[in-house]
Amino acid sequence: MAEENTPSTVYFTDFRTERDGGLPLKLKNLIKKAGISNIDFNGKFTAIKMHFGEDGNISYLRPNYAKAVADTVKELGGKPFLTDCNTLYPGSRKNAVDHLDIAEQHGFLSITTGCHVIIGDGLKGTDEIDVPVVNGEYCKVAHIGKAIMDADVFISLSHFKGHEATGFGGAIKNIGMGCGSRAGKMAQHNSGKPMVNEAECKNCKRCAKECGSDAISYETGKAVINQELCKGCGRCIGACNFDAIYNPNGSANSDLDCKMAEYAQAVCYGRPCFHINLILDISPYCDCHGYNDAPLIPNIGMAASFDPIALDQACADLCQKAMRFPNTRLTDNEKKRGIKMTGDLWHDSEPASVWSKTLEHGEKIGLGTRKYTLKTV
Repeated sequence: MAEENTPSTVYFTDFRTERDGGLPLKLKNLIKKAGISNIDFNGKFTAIKMHFGEDGNISYLRPNYAKAVADTVKELGGKPFLTDCNTLYPGSRKNAVDHLDIAEQHGFLSITTGCHVIIGDGLKGTDEIDVPVVNGEYCKVAHIGKAIMDADVFISLSHFKGHEATGFGGAIKNIGMGCGSRAGKMAQHNSGKPMVNEAECKNCKRCAKECGSDAISYETGKAVINQELCKGCGRCIGACNFDAIYNPNGSANSDLDCKMAEYAQAVCYGRPCFHINLILDISPYCDCHGYNDAPLIPNIGMAASFDPIALDQACADLCQKAMRFPNTRLTDNEKKRGIKMTGDLWHDSEPASVWSKTLEHGEKIGLGTRKYTLKTV
């Protein structure tokens, strides 16, 4: 983390490559230029936090990138393992057995990545440790997967893309929400639960298909959300093409953003950390979905930093400057009644998001700084 008012350095490289060893080697060179070798890895267990992809989604990071990071750690004397925690909602990653199955199906094997996969919060998502949140305002304690906190060194390897609740998902989302146990994810999501505007509901049932909690029924011919079953994840809001589902708690997304930053603070505070974002296949939705929509913009590149706030800010800014593809969620929103397009990529993709709040709050609590110097490698 940079000192107050001192910009952090974010190292960046694009995806251009020829006969120079390909993208995995380019990633290794990037993280070495960014100073990963300054960390003492000698004999240290190193958690590489990433997302193995949901069944049906193919925008998750390829195992080749994980291998590049793991091989670098091993070259420096470390003992790397790939990790993620179980999901709050039912799906293909709700327990360690299913989670490992989907990781293997997506190619995350020791032979392909150079290290093993350990599910951070155990078999049923209950193997957690309560970690104090330094400077926490929303969470005094964070429920984090125990294996992640047992590691000596922490590395985040994140797919930078859009997100249906937070605008975009990068390092902070990967760390804060991703390292939370199931109880931790629930604590972050419980600020508000969606409601249905029956006049706008078309009975298409798309929201129910997206709901991981079986909380939506159609007994009246309109969607009805059971508030007791609902976990407040907001996936139904992103799924509805008719703006029939909304969050009556205007601060819910803002609270979620702040809680994610505080959970990331709990994970990173007091130990060596390093962060990598790969800006490609920039779907408007999280990789937790069982599909990935068309990318909003072209692939941008790879970035790395010791500061996760500066890293996400830099990646968000790079995406803002990129051309926008036709026939995406952005063009859908342009046609919707009541949505005012602003030119802000993340707002225009998810109008209910307050994406900058994560970065503002993360900076406030000392996780990092939004000021950065971008150094192209």
